[in-house]
Amino acid sequence: MSASAHGTSGPGGRAGFQPTLERLESSATKEKIDALLKELDRLGLGVAGGDKAHESLPTRSEASLPALERIKYKLQGLSDRVKNLGRMGTSEDTKDLSDLIDGIRDAVIGCEPILLAANIPGELPPPAPRACFGRKELIEKVAILAENLEPVALIGAGGIGKTSIALAALHHDRVKGRFGDNRRFIRCDQFPASRAHFLARLSKVIGVGVENPEDLTALRPLLSTKEMFIVLDNAESVLDPQGTNGREIYAVVNELCQFKTICLCITSRITTVPRYCKRPQIPTLSMEAARDIFYGIYGDNERSEIIDDLLQRLDFHALSITLLATTASDNLWGHERLAEEWDEHRAQVLHTDYKESLAATIELSLDSPTFRKLGPSARDLLEVVAFFPQGVAEKNFQWFFPTIPDRKNTFDKFCVLSLTHRSNGFVTMLAPIRDYLSPRDPNSSQLICATKDCYFTRLSVDFDPHRPEFGETQWIRSEDMNVEHLLDVFISIDANALNVWDACCRFMRHIRWYKPRQTILRSKIEGLPDDHPSKPRCLFELSLLFRLVGNHAEQKRLLSRCLTISREREDHSHVALTLSALSGLNQIPGLREEGMEQAEEALEIYKQLGDTVAYVNCLYDLARLLLRDDQVDAAENIVLRLIVFLPEKGQDYILCGSHRLLGGVYHAKGEKGKAVHHFETALRIASPFGWRSQLSATHYSLSLWRSKCTKNILTRAMQSHRAKPVTPRETPQSSRTKLLAHLARVVPHVA
Repeated sequence: MSASAHGTSGPGGRAGFQPTLERLESSATKEKIDALLKELDRLGLGVAGGDKAHESLPTRSEASLPALERIKYKLQGLSDRVKNLGRMGTSEDTKDLSDLIDGIRDAVIGCEPILLAANIPGELPPPAPRACFGRKELIEKVAILAENLEPVALIGAGGIGKTSIALAALHHDRVKGRFGDNRRFIRCDQFPASRAHFLARLSKVIGVGVENPEDLTALRPLLSTKEMFIVLDNAESVLDPQGTNGREIYAVVNELCQFKTICLCITSRITTVPRYCKRPQIPTLSMEAARDIFYGIYGDNERSEIIDDLLQRLDFHALSITLLATTASDNLWGHERLAEEWDEHRAQVLHTDYKESLAATIELSLDSPTFRKLGPSARDLLEVVAFFPQGVAEKNFQWFFPTIPDRKNTFDKFCVLSLTHRSNGFVTMLAPIRDYLSPRDPNSSQLICATKDCYFTRLSVDFDPHRPEFGETQWIRSEDMNVEHLLDVFISIDANALNVWDACCRFMRHIRWYKPRQTILRSKIEGLPDDHPSKPRCLFELSLLFRLVGNHAEQKRLLSRCLTISREREDHSHVALTLSALSGLNQIPGLREEGMEQAEEALEIYKQLGDTVAYVNCLYDLARLLLRDDQVDAAENIVLRLIVFLPEKGQDYILCGSHRLLGGVYHAKGEKGKAVHHFETALRIASPFGWRSQLSATHYSLSLWRSKCTKNILTRAMQSHRAKPVTPRETPQSSRTKLLAHLARVVPHVA
């Protein structure tokens, strides 16, 4: 072997070893040394003989020093043994030297990735987002986890802002201070979902330079000695457990999480990430952050309630807001035009000229292996969730979808894929996703029609408070928005569907009992032609809702219209019903005479029709009118007759009200014992049924009697308080407010 073979010469170079090497008896040992010297040349490790061997090692990165130190000491030992071998030359020494060379070779091979990495810096991450509104607290949380080298997973629906949060954390000052240039970013959706491609991409990005590694073995020396912050963006594309290589890639990612020198940050729509990952919740944006995003793109500093309403209807979803603002800006739409386009086209508006769209983001999830494995019914179930504003109550799965096998697992998988989420017992979804997935023609969806039939069946329960099934009607408290939306949609589809209008009447009766409020169905009810069969009933039920929300003028207007239509149709039963309601409404001073006339006309009609129950209810209303008109004896006579008659008919609710009314009669007469007796009787009747309105009204009536003395004392105290000098610390208004509040706690009607 010539001196030039290794690129060195002279007494201090490798050529100085040759006379000694030629004296070795084992040609195998000589071949090993030659191979080792070539390997050292390839890696750039020029080795000098003698005591200077350790001085010729090139300067390397801090991560490679431990391995290089091991090689340095082995090379020093080799140099010394070669010298001694020249003097001794035994076969035992030759064998020992051969073993030593094998050890050096293993060390060199193991160190190779680190040595190469010194010259391959790896890929730089993308820049930080220009703005990341409303995410400061979450970014700080990720930065803290990174500093502590704890793996973190940002999981959520597409477009919620996971990538922006990860990039902002990647460029956070503390993260940069901890990891320096060792911050890496891998887009997992830009290469095929296979273990080999993932490892190759990881090797290239972190700067190891090993092509096509079979596993993490070749990467471990660098990963275990150099602290790194690595973001795996859109990791659902490689971590899907139903994907061809999902389990193998998961195993690699799981092993990456084990390195104590690595902080792995995963962004994913799918929840199947390594168990060691912290999972900070990603909420939707605040109103202020949503405004900042919109106006930052739209460029209009004039804030508008129209835009606030649109942002709220988008559930403050970051991507949807960005697309909406971009579309409005590109098309030069004003606020009103933008609202019109949204009302008409909804999710179709969320599409820019550069092919950015919410649809593309959602379809990625629908194209995932996990979703495809759920079968053909999965999309139909998603449409049902999308159709209802509240989503679907988990307790209704079996009731709604008896023909769908493994329905619970399917809904679980929707949540795993971040297409839906759970909220207060419902599986629901963000508004933009709901707008995209909701069917354009609900009648074409068999499952939605099935849920409609289920809801209509529940609404059809007779609303009789003294029947056992009455308690089951309380379900409306949690599902009223779903039913209201269902009715609104199907009324819009077919205004002549009488079964839908019948359900509409029953719905208003349900919410009147359990959740009195206005309804969006009002405009459709009043818009019905007068000859529509359902208009009088719907107007009547709507009027009772107005009574409960305190709008008596609107209630009277609706009842008067209802009475006119019923008289024109000669519907005597509905005429009497409306007259009875008007008589109850006209109990206010100045209208009681009109109310009594209406009650008497209604009683006459019920008598002719032979409707005993309605007759009794109307008598009850008349007794209340008489009592309010201070005709106490007349009211007492009617109510006493009612109490004797009612038990035979089993009308517990009206019986309860009659005892409460009679208690009021004796309260007005000053007969305390009788008043308390009838109030307590009313409580005993109402308690088993849980009638809140009767219970609260009766307790209130009792409190008026029992707190009469306290009320008089407080009233006198307030009168004297008005003449009392005011202290410097207390204004007359604030002091009086305190006294009023105390008085209100004893007798609420005084305040």
